[in-house]
Formats: sequence, structure tokens, C-alpha cells
Amino acid sequence: MRLSVLRSPASNLLRSTNISQKSRPILYNTKRLYVSKTNTKKNETTMYFDPSGILDSSAAAAEAASVPAVNTNISTVTIPGTMSTMDTTSAIQEPSWDRIYDIAAPASMTYLKTLPNNQLFSLSMIGIVTMNKFFLDTCIKLFPYVPIPVMKVFISDLYCGGETMDEVLQCGRQLQKRGISNMMLSLTIEDAEGTKNIDINHIVKETITSIHKILLPNFLSQLDATASNINDIAPGYIALKPSALVKNPSEVLLNFGRSSDPHWNEQRQTLIDNCSKITEEICQLNKTLLERYPNRKSPFFVSTIDAEKYDLQKNGVYELQRILFQKFNSMENKFASCIGTWQLYLRDSLNDIIEEQKLAQEGNYKLGLKLVRGAYIHTEPERDSIIHDTKLDTDNHYNKVATFVTNDMLEKGENSTFGHLVIASHNYHSQLIATNLINNSKSPNKNYVQNNVIFGQLLGMADNVTHDLINTYGVKNIIKYVPWGPAVETKDYLLRRLQENGDAVRADNGWPLLKSIFLSLRS
Repeated sequence: MRLSVLRSPASNLLRSTNISQKSRPILYNTKRLYVSKTNTKKNETTMYFDPSGILDSSAAAAEAASVPAVNTNISTVTIPGTMSTMDTTSAIQEPSWDRIYDIAAPASMTYLKTLPNNQLFSLSMIGIVTMNKFFLDTCIKLFPYVPIPVMKVFISDLYCGGETMDEVLQCGRQLQKRGISNMMLSLTIEDAEGTKNIDINHIVKETITSIHKILLPNFLSQLDATASNINDIAPGYIALKPSALVKNPSEVLLNFGRSSDPHWNEQRQTLIDNCSKITEEICQLNKTLLERYPNRKSPFFVSTIDAEKYDLQKNGVYELQRILFQKFNSMENKFASCIGTWQLYLRDSLNDIIEEQKLAQEGNYKLGLKLVRGAYIHTEPERDSIIHDTKLDTDNHYNKVATFVTNDMLEKGENSTFGHLVIASHNYHSQLIATNLINNSKSPNKNYVQNNVIFGQLLGMADNVTHDLINTYGVKNIIKYVPWGPAVETKDYLLRRLQENGDAVRADNGWPLLKSIFLSLRS
């Protein structure tokens, strides 16, 4: 299956009030419309396509009649018919995003006032480090040699939840004060290259313990006396890194499909069993709490398979996810207790998701997805052929996939093959597109989707985006990805953040960040 995108000029991407009736796509009904208001200075209103056709067409058309026409081109995604046995193609008419792309990201001043002084101090260090590219690149090279105590004083509190479970639980309480109801915990002990002598059983045990000693009390502490706010609390997540749950993980994942080979089958089964032990704990806890709180619309807790490099993802991780989905996400279960990660800077990720959707429909289980842009752009040896050429291409691809999945959930509700979605992004526009799509929907499944589409960012990053979503758009289903564990391991995590997610740091950095911190302290 190939994905081809026919683009109009970037400034006119995807917006139109004209609807082509030349073809009736398999995936989407392009007749129907919805109106999305954007938060512009002129308080303008723009009409977009409703790709899934979930709204009442006459009502939408009547509402759309008052919207001024805009004569621009349409961008079309051509997808060979993988969801049907027919050899036809499906042309997806997509909504406009360029109006949202024009909206500036929220300023830092407002959210900086909510941070404690120790985090403002850490942010000041980031501001100094990012004064210019040369200084940043130099710091990245020197970072491996920074003593652990210095690292803990200057930046650990900003980006890591702590070394102990008590410290992470306290981090969760601090996040609650900011309107962030839950966390995605990641015990940062891993061995992707198989060079460390790590205790796999210890990692499995610690991860299971963290569910009961961090996520469960963090959730229950937020319930009011009558549990009337049971759906105002986002799920708690456990991130499972395949490279931390089996010896020689790269070799195991590269040979994951060789189940007929006794040696590789044994290693494969060890990885499956370790992931299953943790996910089983999640699944049983969901069932137990559902008996106590039957009005809950989303899972209480979710097991999340993290992404790996492209060759490991293709050869092993996707199949590992599929095995766990079949085991824990049956359509008979109310919740999807396990989700996988798709990196949307990869050219073929939409194709992969559509193929997984087909397999899930045939296997009668739900897909759970965490959508990220990607974390290995600097280390992928074949990046020129597997990763999108430009950031704009990646942004458009990310927004297409997020819109496609969200619309399917809005249309089908609990019957959707997509059982749960985490939009994990620091990109303000991606978060706005998904937020507006849900908030402006008239679907009877809107409430279900609001509880099962979760927004997330890394701890200490994109806090201006997080603050704006909560305080401007009233988003409650929001989480932070919280790494925790031994300081030497979180040091490796912090270095990767600088190397692989530099854009997240540079979005609001250097002198502007230092100036904002100074002004927030004065006000």
C-alpha cells in the first residue's frame, strides 16, 4: 500500500468550502460538513469538511450557510483500498488546517507563574543553554560528562519525576495543582544495545509495584465523595520499553518473527510474557475498579508499548503490540487496556495503522494508539528514505492520522476498532486541531471520545501548550509523560531529549525564555 499526497501551495493547504462529488470514497463520506471556530483575533469562523460524515448533513449545511466562501484548493490523500477486497482507491477529502497553523503558540508568561522556584531555576538553565545553536551543541557534547549531583541540582526536577516512588507520587500531586490529572510513568532502565547487565525481573516487579503505589493512589485521591467526577480524571499509564524487558533486545526484536527457531522463540516468549505480566495487572485492575465505578467511560489504567528504532519496530514491536491487543483488548471488554506507539514522521505509518485496523476487525479486538512524531530522527541510518522530507510533511501526516482515528471514534463510539487514543505532541496546532474536532462535534459519541482521546506532553516540556489547553479550552483529559528511576538512567533520558527533541526545547528558549522567567518573578 502506498500513500501519495497531492499538495496545493502550503499557504492554502487543505481548506475549501467546495465539495467534490466526483467520487464517493470508501473511507469517508465527503458530503457532510461541520463548522469549526478558530481562536483568531478577528473571531472568524471557518468551514471544514467532516471526513467521517458523522453529523446530520442538513443541520450542518444550514449552519454552514452563514460561513463566507473561501476559494482555495483541496489536498487529497490517495490510499489504495486496503480496507476492502476491491482494488479501488479511496480519495480522502480533508479539513483545512492552515487557519489553525496561523495561530501563534501561547506565551510563556502565564504558565511560568504557576511553577515553583526550583523549576524556574531549572528553566533558566535551559534558557542559558539554548541561547544559540553553538552553545546548545556544545552542551550536548559535554552532557555525558556532567556529574550526577550537578545534573540533579540543575535540571532533574524539571524533566524527571524522581528516583523513588514517593517522589513520583509527590510529582503527581504537583501536576494535579496545575490541572494535569494523571501521568504516563516510564521507569527509565533500558538496554537497547544489550551492553548493560540489568535485572529484567526487577524491572517487571518495580513496574507492577508502581501501578499500585503511584498510579492507583494518584487516581483515587482525586475522586470526590460521591465519585461524580469519575470521568474527569484521565487514565494513568505505564510505558513499557521493549528494550528493558528482555536480554539483547535488538537481536530479539530483529528476529521476532522467527518463532519456528527454538532459540529465538524462547527469547520472543520471554518478552511477550514480561509485557503480559504488567498488562495483566492493568487489565485486572480495570475490571475491579469498573465494578466499583460502573459509570467510567475510559480505562482507569493503560499499558503502553513504547516505540523503538525503525527496523526493530517493523520486525518486532508491531507484532508484539498485536499479540497484546489480541490478549487484552477484546471487543467484549469495555476498555482497551493496552496501546501501542506509532511514529508519524515515518512515511508508511498511516499505511501501517490502516493495515492494523483491518487485522483488528478480523480478530475482533480493539486498537489502542499513542501517536508521536518520532524520537530517532538523528539515529536512523536510512532516515532519508523512511522519514518525511520536511517538518511540514510530518505535521500534515500527524494531523491526518489523528483526525482519521478521532473521526472513526466519533462516528462509531464504543463500536470503533480504535478503542483508545493518546495524542502525544508538543505541537500546539496538532493539539488544537484534535481539540476543536472533538469540542465542535455534534456526534452522540462525543462524550465517549472526550474520555478516550487523551492529550499528552513530556514532563517539563511544552508547558505553555499544556496550560493553554487546560485554561483556555477546558481540556481535562491531559497527562504528562514522567520518567523516573536511578539518576544515571534518567541522565541518558535527558540526553536523548536534547538530541532527539531539540525542537521541543527550542520552541520557546534562549533570551525570550530568560526574559519571561524574569518578568514572571517580578509580577
